[in-house]
Parts: sequence; C-alpha cells; structure tokens
Amino acid sequence: MTLATNRKVETLGNCAYAAIEKHFKKTLKWETAVKKDKDPEALHQMRVGMRRLRTATTRFSSVVDLPKYAGDKNIGKIARRLGNLRDLDVLKETLKNFEQSDLPRKEQESLKTALDVLEKQREEALAEVKSTLKSERYKALKQTLKEWLDEPSYHLLASLPIQKVLPDLLLPEVSIFLLHPGWLIGTQVEGAEIVISKNWKAQKVEQELATNGENLHSLRKQAKRLRYQMELFTDLYGESYNVCIAQVKSVQEILGAIQDSVVLVEWLADVFQSEIQSQFPTLANLLAENRYQLWQQWQPLQQQYLKAETRHRFHLTVLQPT
Repeated sequence: MTLATNRKVETLGNCAYAAIEKHFKKTLKWETAVKKDKDPEALHQMRVGMRRLRTATTRFSSVVDLPKYAGDKNIGKIARRLGNLRDLDVLKETLKNFEQSDLPRKEQESLKTALDVLEKQREEALAEVKSTLKSERYKALKQTLKEWLDEPSYHLLASLPIQKVLPDLLLPEVSIFLLHPGWLIGTQVEGAEIVISKNWKAQKVEQELATNGENLHSLRKQAKRLRYQMELFTDLYGESYNVCIAQVKSVQEILGAIQDSVVLVEWLADVFQSEIQSQFPTLANLLAENRYQLWQQWQPLQQQYLKAETRHRFHLTVLQPT
C-alpha cells in the first residue's frame, strides 16, 4: 500500500512518515562528528536521534511496512553501542566536576586513578562505536531506510485520519506509565488512600533506594518512552498537552539523576573493589546528600501523579487532539 507523502500530515501514514524521516535525518546529521570524536554533544545528539527513530518505528509498526534492517532489534543494538559511550561521557563529566571540588587530597588522587580507568573504558567503547558505524548492520539500516523513504509502503491502518485514532495510539503507553509500580515506592496504603511517607531521614532514603532503586529506574525508562512518543504529536495538541510532556520529562530527569548517582557509586566500587565509603568518604557523603535532595524533589511529583484528578486530566488531554 502506498500513500502520498508530500501533502499536509493528516493520516496515520503521513504522520509516521514525517516522524521516521525527521529522526533518521537527525541521526545521519551527527554521524561524521561522532566518528571524529571531537565534541561529546555530537554523540549525545546522535544517540537521541537513534532513540527517537526507534520510538517512531516501533510505535508505528502497525502502520508502516518497514524492511527487516529498519526493525526494532537492529536499531536497538546500534543505539545501545552509542548509549554505552554516552554513559561513560556523562560519568567522566561528573568525575571531572568532583575533581575540581574541595575533596581531600587522598580522594583527589583516587579520582585521578578512576579517571584513568574510565579513559581506557571509553577508548574501548569508542572503538566499538566506530566499528558499529562501519558495520554492514548500520549500512543496511541507512540504505533500507533511504529506499523506504523514497518509496514508502504501509499497512491498512495508515489511511485512518490521525485525529480520530491518535488517542488510541497514545493511551496504552500512558496507562503503562500511570500504572507503573514505581509510583508506590515509599508509600503506605491506609484504607482506600495511598499515603506518601514523608520526613524520612537520609539513611532511610538510602535504604529505600537500595531496595527499590531498580523499580524507580524502570519508571524513569517508561517516562522516557512515553515522552518520546508524545513528542511525535505536539503539533496536533494544545498547551495542556505540552504541560503533560513537561511533567513527564521532570519525572524522567529527577529519577535519571538519582540513577546516575547510583551508577557512579557502583562503578567506583567496582574499580576499587571496595565500598565507596572507605575509598571516598567525603564524596560518598556528597552523593548521598544529592540523592536525598533529589528525593525531596521527587515526592511532590509522586504525590501529584497519585491523585485521581491528575490522572483523569492526563487522559482527557490525550483524548482531545486539536
């Protein structure tokens, strides 16, 4: 099945084409700069482009008839290689910032050792990225997507008017987000009410993160998936929709910052084969304090999304494209 792609986006097929084209072009735009490895921002942008391309191809899988090499599995493998290198860049930036802080001399020296280890890991990850961008897998992805964009093919759903079916496309992802068990971390059920446990000391927060940190990280990933999907359709909604996206982004960013701190602690413990408290007592306290402050920022968002009216308003917004 074929559709015209040069008119205003008004069907599911047109919308899918526009999203795939946009994020494919963004991914290609940064490829040369990533290979040169001069600017970390290029890697960040290409990784985001690849992730959004993956969102577009998977969320529209029932709409577009894509070639095998443009499938979720292939894009996911390439995106993970970019992600591994980007994660090390974020870690490096964090360590550099601490290196310039008022840490004791002994901890400063240990940080230098950690940065040396990180640099070696980054060299390996960069080699993998360059190898990936030269691989037949990546070349096949580019070639098949270029061919598809020249002569796109679709499934029957592609002809449906976007305004009529857009809520059906978005609401399943919204429901997964709102029903995620991560919202209940640090709460108690009293009767029919969900009550957030407040006034916790830092040690209690650390215990909760040690026990349920993976659940929060999972909620963060779902927030990212929902945000990427919603951002495909900003032109088809009003301001209340943008407010919803901003709130989802806040959930993603706060929980992401908590996860980054946890990852840093685990990475340092692995490098030095010891608990971070023994090798970096001052740094460990700074990181714990940072996680505690992030927890204080998280709880108001958590409280908001546990309210029935917030969830109802979110659904109503999605149900009413302009």
